[in-house]
Amino acid sequence: MNTMLGVIGGSGLYQIEGLDKAEWISVETLWGDPSDQILTGILDGIRMAFLPRHGRGHVHSPSTVPYRANIDALKRLGVTDVISVSACGSFREEMAPGDFVIVDQFIDRTTARETSFFGSGCVAHVSVAHPTCPRLGAACTEAAGAAGVTVHDGGTYLAMEGPQFSTLAESKMYREVWGADVIGMTNMPEAKLAREAELCYASVAMITDYDSWHPAHGEVDVTQIIATLMGNADKGREMVRRLPALLGPDRAPCPHGCDRALDNAVLTAPEARDAALVAKLDAVAGRVLD
Repeated sequence: MNTMLGVIGGSGLYQIEGLDKAEWISVETLWGDPSDQILTGILDGIRMAFLPRHGRGHVHSPSTVPYRANIDALKRLGVTDVISVSACGSFREEMAPGDFVIVDQFIDRTTARETSFFGSGCVAHVSVAHPTCPRLGAACTEAAGAAGVTVHDGGTYLAMEGPQFSTLAESKMYREVWGADVIGMTNMPEAKLAREAELCYASVAMITDYDSWHPAHGEVDVTQIIATLMGNADKGREMVRRLPALLGPDRAPCPHGCDRALDNAVLTAPEARDAALVAKLDAVAGRVLD
């Protein structure tokens, strides 16, 4: 199998520069339309696919992002590895605005989103005990460091519903009681869906603020966030530019089993499966349903 790297860009990161044979293409899915067209091309010999999570012009709120369509579309294109880049607040003094955190755990507090490709008529349960791919995360850590970014290897991401920011009480609870390191609104159910689609997934949190817990910084200020986002977006593009050389074109099976997550996960007997749902799962789960 050959590597194809998918990048889901969050706030401030709406494109990748320097792609050979760059083309914005439309991808149809049975889960609806993705957030936008997908920018495809080749970077240092590696096929790339870039999807702006909120759409160009930032038209989707965190709750209305079509997460299932996005992951399905990337899978249909042949993507093997997904890098999620998103703007986040920090609960840690040492994780300062401008820094990157390579997330390895999540606390999911979202409530208004479809969280699975599976359901009535085709039931499946995958493990998300370790929801990100260590191999892919290590490549992001190395690429970010080489790009001159202060990068923190490992951290817990609190996924909130939004679109409002946290109250002070919530911010203190997430930080002091629950032990979260960063907070954002978009990595769930994205990470869970990537696991169901047997895609290696890494999450890069670009720190823009200290949420509302920090006594010296006060409440979140959107103007400040946007200013930090602009600098982070440049760093994010430089990180992505360095990834092809680290991943290489030839892709062996994932040593952590991300690409085999559906082994023994489907519980519904073949004769009891809903044909319409199985048809929708052709890209995501065709390997185990055929």
